[in-house]
Amino acid sequence: MGNVNVRKETGKLYFDFRYQGKRCREQTLLENTPENVRKMQSMLKRIEAEITLGTFEYARYFPTSPTAERIKQMHGDETRDAEASQRNDSTPTMECFAEEWFEENQVRWKRSYRYMIRSTLDRHLVPAFGNKKVSSITKGEVLKFRSTLAKVSNGDKEGLSPDRINHIMTPLRMILADAADRHNFSTPFIGIKPLKVPRSEVDPFSLDEVRQFLAKVRADFRCYYIVRFFTGMRTSEIDGLKWHNVDFERRQILIRETVVMGEEDTTKTDSSRRCIEMSKPVYDALCAHYKVTGQMQSFVFCTRTGEPLNYSNVTNRIWYPTLRLLGLKKRRPYQTRHTTATLWLAAGENPEWIARQMGHATTKMLFTIYSRYVPNLTRQDGSAFNRLITSAPESEA
Repeated sequence: MGNVNVRKETGKLYFDFRYQGKRCREQTLLENTPENVRKMQSMLKRIEAEITLGTFEYARYFPTSPTAERIKQMHGDETRDAEASQRNDSTPTMECFAEEWFEENQVRWKRSYRYMIRSTLDRHLVPAFGNKKVSSITKGEVLKFRSTLAKVSNGDKEGLSPDRINHIMTPLRMILADAADRHNFSTPFIGIKPLKVPRSEVDPFSLDEVRQFLAKVRADFRCYYIVRFFTGMRTSEIDGLKWHNVDFERRQILIRETVVMGEEDTTKTDSSRRCIEMSKPVYDALCAHYKVTGQMQSFVFCTRTGEPLNYSNVTNRIWYPTLRLLGLKKRRPYQTRHTTATLWLAAGENPEWIARQMGHATTKMLFTIYSRYVPNLTRQDGSAFNRLITSAPESEA
């Protein structure tokens, strides 16, 4: 980390920092005052941030410095070498190969995933590597790119989360692996592991909070939230639910279709295609709601014109205002799904049955995400041992 120091001989301030592995000291004519120190420290922070991001131009800050001239000459030599190397390199640029890769693979992707990949290419990968030959991208450049993502401004947060960074790096890994296979070079991704992602904490509602919410939510959305709280359906699943997939005779909801970003789609995974058993509150609510939209519309929950609900609109106009009205903690609507799982666990339902209802392929995710809600399910929470040692008679000496 750099410093702002004072030259003893003159009493003037100077910058002291490292760039490209070398120590750089740049003199100023500023006197050693608190205000001048603050100004220089602020500038030094910008310099170090630009060095980290790879956008630092020495001559822009220190145009008359001999160091700036040496760096300019060195970069000129490197640029000429790089251009000569690229002329002899027959592999395509990252931008060209990425476009080809996208066109070849998009047919096998769901629309939401296709949108995510397109966004990642346009916002991150092409700006960072677009003009480089795929075979010239080094492991160091890949790691440096990943480091810059941790410093990208993200609304009120500084830096993207490890999970988001991994999602950006995955297409880059896939593209470079495919390019390496086709053009016979070694992918620079060898040995680069995904960032460790902290376990996400669920924040489900208690049964009392659910009852409070359902009592206060707008009447025309009460059925919608009864189904959300007591079935564990994902937003895309409940928004894509159609009446022909509601089996009142068998009291089952068939998850077959979804609505993602306003367009109809298939289920997220094969295990997401499932049958959810209706509890009595869900059955009664859907029976009542059928009288509202069942005779006229295909979607169970829809607008007055029969279109699927807009997720953002419902969240901002119904969900959050109701939480504020009740003084409940602000939580994403997805917590209704976690609430369902924890209520089923608290009721003692079989974990395998719960996993099937939630659309999980196995119970592993169930026990991983909801581990602290499981103990009372099996009573293997230490209470049996406690009863044993407290009820056993003391042995005679």
